[in-house]
Amino acid sequence: QMPGTARHDREMAIQAKRNLSKTTDPLERLRLQCLARGSAGIKGLGRVFRIMDDDNSRTLDFKEFVKGLNDYAMMIDKEEAQKIFQIFDKDGSGTIDFDEFLVTLRPPMSKARKEIIMQAFRKLDKTGDGVITIEDLRGVYNAKHHPKYQNGDWTEDQVFRAFLDNFDSPYDKDGKVTTEEFMNYYAGVSASIDTDVYFIIMMKNAWKL
Repeated sequence: QMPGTARHDREMAIQAKRNLSKTTDPLERLRLQCLARGSAGIKGLGRVFRIMDDDNSRTLDFKEFVKGLNDYAMMIDKEEAQKIFQIFDKDGSGTIDFDEFLVTLRPPMSKARKEIIMQAFRKLDKTGDGVITIEDLRGVYNAKHHPKYQNGDWTEDQVFRAFLDNFDSPYDKDGKVTTEEFMNYYAGVSASIDTDVYFIIMMKNAWKL
């Protein structure tokens, strides 16, 4: 777990739950419900949609959309779901693009925050192929300081794998982290941090940028 994230995660979840009672905007309510589950909350919803998308069209119709929200135990009534669906079904085709939906669901981030996140990603992505894997981490991330490595519970690879799993979604841990997953994760973390300056300092310290 990278420094500071677990604490931010808890703070953010608490803050999201608190804000839920104040907002009436359906999209914001859905966003806060995801964030109340921590930084991986939005990504988790994405995975649910991906599982339902049998034909790999990366689109959902209203029925699938509602089923996905229910499977993910989101408290949302049909009317709210309809309003959210209509925001994304701009052409009235009856389907929405769920990648676009997830990007919009992510808490908005300033350009400065996105840039520092990408800097961290590039540092970890040794091979430069846009995906972080165990191979990438060997040269960048020191497993030897990890308590489970020190007491002999885990091998170096297990430490790396656990590290990657932080950024991966709870339902589909494939040991690979894409730019999108990394961004989604940090959009969650970012939501719990008020100022750009503090966010940037945190990232610089965490990743020695």
